[in-house]
Amino acid sequence: MCQVTFHVSLAYPLALALQSDSGPEERPAIMTVAVPRKGLSASPPDGGWGWMIVIGCFLVTICTRAVTRCISIFFVEFQTYFAQDYARTAWIHSIVDCATMLCAPLGSFISNHVSCQVGIILGGLLASAGLILSSFATSLEHLYISLGVLTGLGFALCYSPAIAMVGKYFSKRKALAYGIAMSGSGIGTFILAPVVQLLIEQFSWRGALLILGGFVLNLCVCGALMRPIAIKEDHKNIPEFPEQEFGPEAQKQDLKQWSICSPLIKVWSHKYLCQCSWQEYSFLLMPDFVVLAVSVLFMAYGCSPLFVYLVPYALMVGVTHQQAAFLMSILGVVDIIGNVTFGWLTDRRCLKKYRCICYLFAVGMDGLCCLFLPILQSFPLLVPFSFTFGYFDGAYVTLIPVVTADVVGTASLSSALGVVYFLHAIPYLVSPPVAGWLVDTTGNYTASFALCGFSMIFSSMLLCCARLAKKVTRTHARPAGRETDAKQRIWTNGAITYSVTGELDQRGVELLAREVKSDSKR
Repeated sequence: MCQVTFHVSLAYPLALALQSDSGPEERPAIMTVAVPRKGLSASPPDGGWGWMIVIGCFLVTICTRAVTRCISIFFVEFQTYFAQDYARTAWIHSIVDCATMLCAPLGSFISNHVSCQVGIILGGLLASAGLILSSFATSLEHLYISLGVLTGLGFALCYSPAIAMVGKYFSKRKALAYGIAMSGSGIGTFILAPVVQLLIEQFSWRGALLILGGFVLNLCVCGALMRPIAIKEDHKNIPEFPEQEFGPEAQKQDLKQWSICSPLIKVWSHKYLCQCSWQEYSFLLMPDFVVLAVSVLFMAYGCSPLFVYLVPYALMVGVTHQQAAFLMSILGVVDIIGNVTFGWLTDRRCLKKYRCICYLFAVGMDGLCCLFLPILQSFPLLVPFSFTFGYFDGAYVTLIPVVTADVVGTASLSSALGVVYFLHAIPYLVSPPVAGWLVDTTGNYTASFALCGFSMIFSSMLLCCARLAKKVTRTHARPAGRETDAKQRIWTNGAITYSVTGELDQRGVELLAREVKSDSKR
């Protein structure tokens, strides 16, 4: 969070009053009043109220990502009711995901400059309004705006700020905290998938959307839990504003000068605001973050269509509606296991420095699952797929904020997560309609799932190659560094020159310098 301490000077009339009440000896040379800075925590507390933040983020992921996944259960209902093809109907889910990720930087901005609590509560109200308005839809275009744009915007204001708050409260147990918080997506999918199917059967898709709109209002409660915290790392690079001073000379100035200063104040404040904004997003020039961002683009393209088309694909191969919803539930509950176990494992000392490798392994395994999906054409075969894909999906979703924090640090985590989730937007928008177009063109799901699988595998290989290249570069740089350390240090004593290489320790160098001085005295 970009926070700046402003030093507020005493007003001119107050200075005059002090001048009249005190004598020349008692008159202070400089009079300043500074707004006290809030107490900064030296490091994240790794507990305490942090567990309430984890619970709040857990509920946020249920109300955002789990609800978004369950929109795929409405796919067949929308397609039948509005008599549209796969590609046009898939735009609904695409726009929800795209708006959620596209507006993620807006959520980070509100969290940084206003309040995380305000952002999440506002997002909950917008998301609920979008779902309620969607229950009155009369066309797909209506759903594009209400369910897609409005609900997606509300989710965006909630998702990335809640995740960033967990990173501010935890350091040593960060992966475990994220595992628990992100497991809300899996638990929510496990519970909501059969419930949504039951609601559709009992109240039609309109009644189901209306009830979901009321359920999503719980985001406002989650926002109330997000108590802000300030740590020293947040203030490390923030520019300080100079204090205004009032001495005897300043008291002689006229009140009219305050009106002259107002344009200067605007330019001055704009300069510091621009500097703060640049410091918030300076990580964009880091090579490691650029590679991670490109990898995220391909990963996001591969993971989105499966959640849209798993239920329609299962129905096409002869699975019943309840069994198809149960596949989503299995995927959700195993997602939880992936969240928690990968979070716990990567917090262990032996694996902590290999978090990025664990992340790219999980993404690659999900890609392989997508490649094998077209040959699984019965419910008993689709169940193991849901287990495997769900487990590794939970694993890499948990590690996204952890890997991002390892790359950019805690101070820039909120802004970096906003950018990372922003990069999900275009793939989330494009991939489901493209997959739907391939289904309409080919008459099967083989091409769609193969494209998803290769995209995720490429994402994993890209990160792997970047890490190998970085390791090779470091290996070649070490010998040169050692040679430069062996510089000679020279002391001159008249015609005699003493030299010693930089490989000696500092104590030895100091002793040698003392001997040189004693020789010169003699």
